[in-house]
Amino acid sequence: MSVNTILMIDDDVELTELVSQYLQTNGFEVHYSHHGRDIDTLIATHQPDVIVLDLMLPDIDGLTICKSIRADFSGAIIMLTALGDDIDEVTGLEVGADDYLAKPVKPRVLLAHIRAQLRRQSQLQLTHQETSIWCCHDTVKLDTGSRSVESHGQEVILSSAEFDLLVLLAKHAGNTVTRESLHEQIFRLPYDGIDRSIDLRISRIRKKLGDDPKLPSLIKTVRNVGYLLAR
Repeated sequence: MSVNTILMIDDDVELTELVSQYLQTNGFEVHYSHHGRDIDTLIATHQPDVIVLDLMLPDIDGLTICKSIRADFSGAIIMLTALGDDIDEVTGLEVGADDYLAKPVKPRVLLAHIRAQLRRQSQLQLTHQETSIWCCHDTVKLDTGSRSVESHGQEVILSSAEFDLLVLLAKHAGNTVTRESLHEQIFRLPYDGIDRSIDLRISRIRKKLGDDPKLPSLIKTVRNVGYLLAR
């Protein structure tokens, strides 16, 4: 049985050691660093399945790191922050984070989110039997094998969570998918009615596909229900 690898980047030494020990006790291989330097080397060396990334680091901020690695790193990125401002969450998700937790975070809560991200990745890999999915009036092509997207023949770079969300919508193209259903399938956690993660990802996908946010034609918002992707 393979062991999932976690890479934790956080300058809080006490928290890092506590969380690392807890995750190791629960069967994970854990590596960590207290600064953001050499992030590419750390990823290449340890090949993590999930990166837990602090927003505030002494040398380089987590948002910059997330943005720099997102295109090449296909695993999940969970961002941590001690700040309570919503703009930090919005920005974190927009640069490609898959999940977001406020500090101080309890180890068992972080563990639940890590497992949810791993289940999401595993489940989507098992269910992606088809090679290509066409949608949006046959202008958008999703390749579930290579996890790539093309719009009008041009490559579109999506984060892992954005790709998974678009696949879910594409599988039900022409039909409304509720926000609750999308949230539960992406995060494997109950929807609390407040979390904006799905909405932020939809906004990000629209932007990347060139869909007009004020009058979208590709991903339509069904008020108080969810979203509908054009066939």
